[in-house]
Amino acid sequence: MTEICFSSWGGEVVDNRGKALQNYAPLENVALPEHFKQDEQIKALMGWYGIVLRSETVNVVDLSRSYMEAVRRASCGKCTPCRLGTALMADILARICGGEGRPLDLETLESLAKLVSEASKCHIGQAGPRPILHALAYFREAFQAAVAEAQTIPAGTYHSRVTAPCMDACPIHLDIPTYIECIKEGKFQESLDVIRERLPIPGVVGRVCVRPCESHCRRALLDEPISIKYLKRFVADQELDKHHSPSFRVQPSTKTGRVAIVGAGPAGATCAYHLARKGHQVTVYEQLGEPGGMAAVGIPDYRLPRQILRNEVSEIQKLGVTIHYNTPVGQTITLSDLEAENDAVFVGVGAQGSSNMRVEGEDKGYKGFIPGVEYLRAINDGQDPYPEGQKVVVVGGGNVAIDCVRCSFRINKKDVNLVYRRTRKEMPAEDVEIHDAEEEGVNFHFLTTPVRVVAEKGKVVGLECIRMKLGEPDASGRRRPVPVEGSEFVMPCDIAVPAIGQQVNLALLEGLSDIEVSKWHTIVVNQVTKQTSRPKIFSAGDCETGPNALITACAGARKAAISIDRLINGLPLDPEEEDCFDQLFKKIKVYDGQENTGLVGGCSRYHLKMLPPESRKFTFEEVEEGYTIPQAMAEANRCLRCYSIVTIAV
Repeated sequence: MTEICFSSWGGEVVDNRGKALQNYAPLENVALPEHFKQDEQIKALMGWYGIVLRSETVNVVDLSRSYMEAVRRASCGKCTPCRLGTALMADILARICGGEGRPLDLETLESLAKLVSEASKCHIGQAGPRPILHALAYFREAFQAAVAEAQTIPAGTYHSRVTAPCMDACPIHLDIPTYIECIKEGKFQESLDVIRERLPIPGVVGRVCVRPCESHCRRALLDEPISIKYLKRFVADQELDKHHSPSFRVQPSTKTGRVAIVGAGPAGATCAYHLARKGHQVTVYEQLGEPGGMAAVGIPDYRLPRQILRNEVSEIQKLGVTIHYNTPVGQTITLSDLEAENDAVFVGVGAQGSSNMRVEGEDKGYKGFIPGVEYLRAINDGQDPYPEGQKVVVVGGGNVAIDCVRCSFRINKKDVNLVYRRTRKEMPAEDVEIHDAEEEGVNFHFLTTPVRVVAEKGKVVGLECIRMKLGEPDASGRRRPVPVEGSEFVMPCDIAVPAIGQQVNLALLEGLSDIEVSKWHTIVVNQVTKQTSRPKIFSAGDCETGPNALITACAGARKAAISIDRLINGLPLDPEEEDCFDQLFKKIKVYDGQENTGLVGGCSRYHLKMLPPESRKFTFEEVEEGYTIPQAMAEANRCLRCYSIVTIAV
């Protein structure tokens, strides 16, 4: 079942029909998995780029019928060619499969497919008919026989899915084209409702998301990607500006139960939200005195105002969620206690520790040596971590390092430097954050790494560093930095801030030695269900993935909530159809960065207005203004609505 007997995927036709297996030509441009679900082999696929067949026994006519019905359901109906054309095509194929085909049906089907492709306004109509044209071109005899024989064709077993490059790239799979379409039409609350079907904290994610969706936006193939992230922020801000409160729909499960959640950060809040909407009694235990976890104490207010976090979590509490603040699990209450008292437990703690640099002197307790997480937490609590220090050197290249240097100006440090062992090109921080730090006057020292903390009388006075050069790529794909012998030098400073990574503190697992922990000191879970080796305990977020994007924590927490609901209701924790399609889409890529869209660009993205560098570098007020209504609607109008439909035969 691993060989392909026919493919027209991506315009590359490989036709092995009638050949002996050993003579099959290889398929280079698509890798079709053997299984969809564990007990379902994939026999064929029909989608936006064509057809792929594993078995000549697949009835392509019936496959076309099932696929075209999925396209008809996905059509928004806002342009006539797609609305009417896809319906007519689906009706013709249904009639043929019902044994009532007519002599002119094939010509009509072909004409309709071309018309819909050429005249539709979005990708559903433009790409949807493509595999039907391929089917008519390469399997015409099967269609002619179906019409001539006038026999009912037995329906096969199929699964269909609507996706889009941006939706696929989004870890929580938000229906991005729809929420942007709502903004384009001025339906801001409807847009927010679409987002909140999966994500309860749009105002937070709309400010600090690392936007994987935008890196897979087909609009970028023409000019610039859609501002998906800031459009999300826009609709969340509109609700706040109008003093509206969301109206969440609660649909209780058949059986409801008690669930304890450890951590009120993005993961904990998302899990609580989805469980509360299913009618479960949810109690959250948070060691801080406020919600948000590391998003609250680790992200500066100029990027994420604390009140945004508080507001969005308070709305979740209105669903009946109880939050106990200043309650660290592992002290007055243990994880074992929570497991015994509840039907399920979700662990969603963040990475609140800092990784060591492994350099001489970092463990000596010198004044002025402050790990990045501690440095940001103190600043976010309104304190200067070391008032007598003025020359700051931050070590690292991620977003935490950038936050540290940008915050340093905001607590009136005069000389702010960042040391990174590779070049700017390899920095993992978001490019826009690096750019903003450059504008604000941070001094960047690339191809440089510390080897020793220099101190006098118990205080930091400098970092001894060495120059680096780039060698061969390492496991991350980036070129490995190699020391340049004899290039050591001392960089004077009185504050040294290592920000090279974060660590998870799993002390709360004490007494539960059978919970499996990885060599990276994270909780091991089933990647589909988020269940740990103890059946009642689930986990997602940084404590499961290691330090990762906020939206990834939310996505994992939603999966955990689905699994917890199923556990309480006595249902098997099997992969959902969405999970199976996720695995499929990893093989047949939804986004093609080399695609020639045939469209004309030239409509640039609307960028948010920012405070000028010389004024913003000294304030913790939010430095980016949100979109105005006309700007948001114009930006939303740039969306190509790149929905794609796929149907598989199993």
